Amino acid sequence: MGVRAFNYYVKSHLPEFLYPAFIQYKYKKMMGRFCNLTNPQTYTEKIQWSKLNRRDPIITDLADKVKVREWVKGRIGEEYLIPTVGDVYSSADEIDFDGLPDRFVIKANHGCGYNIVVNDKNNLDVAEIKKRLNSWLSHNFAFNTFEMQYRDIKPKLYIEKFMIPEGEEDLPDYKFFCFDGKVFCSYTMIDYTVNHSEGRLGFFDRDYKLMPYYRADYKPIKEQLPPPDKYWEMVELAETLSKGFSHVRVDFYNVEGKVYFGEMTFTNASGLCIFVPDEFDRILGDQWDLSSGI
Repeated sequence: MGVRAFNYYVKSHLPEFLYPAFIQYKYKKMMGRFCNLTNPQTYTEKIQWSKLNRRDPIITDLADKVKVREWVKGRIGEEYLIPTVGDVYSSADEIDFDGLPDRFVIKANHGCGYNIVVNDKNNLDVAEIKKRLNSWLSHNFAFNTFEMQYRDIKPKLYIEKFMIPEGEEDLPDYKFFCFDGKVFCSYTMIDYTVNHSEGRLGFFDRDYKLMPYYRADYKPIKEQLPPPDKYWEMVELAETLSKGFSHVRVDFYNVEGKVYFGEMTFTNASGLCIFVPDEFDRILGDQWDLSSGI
């Protein structure tokens, strides 16, 4: 058993009363400071608190990237959903790759980072892809850093239509930080679709004015970008979907002026990202009333 497999085994068999200790350890290791779980003040501390205390089943349902589609359809309409290809699968062996279009995106529903962008099916190593997909399905994402909303999701695979317009290589991602049903700010990600590590990220206020903050793990956007088409429609949709939740990040894509829902995220970056300057951690934390909503 390798080191990663051993670490996963230990965490997945850890008694629940030890979760706070692990969360404290991981936070100190990643962030370089103690995490106050008793009286959290910063945004990243409140994310750690929420892992232990936000256990409403609706959060699990909305973290499920397949189930959330039906909920979004009922809230804002089916026209905001990215079209899917084929069925929902319990194993990669169920997928008829020959019947898929030349370009598509294949995803798993039970965590983050489970996606493969296929630009040309003819270059696909199907055996290798199946191996990778089935390894996703055997992994309970919750036990990476105890984001427990993922624990009880039944792992599935699904395939989305390829949404990058012809002649372009990037699909900007707009992620709205909503507190008690109101957008406070968002971040835009660009230049990341082909190579995630090369992505640039910038925070923008509710009026889409560039804020002087960014994440240490991404290159910063330093220039004011023009608001995307239908920006205020995305704000309105984010606030509709976030109503009733003390905090949730609501993501959208904007494809040639057409808005598409991305996902709802309740533990942004698992609360383990470093903001620059660090004061933004407290600014975001001040927006989050843990006693308000789910």
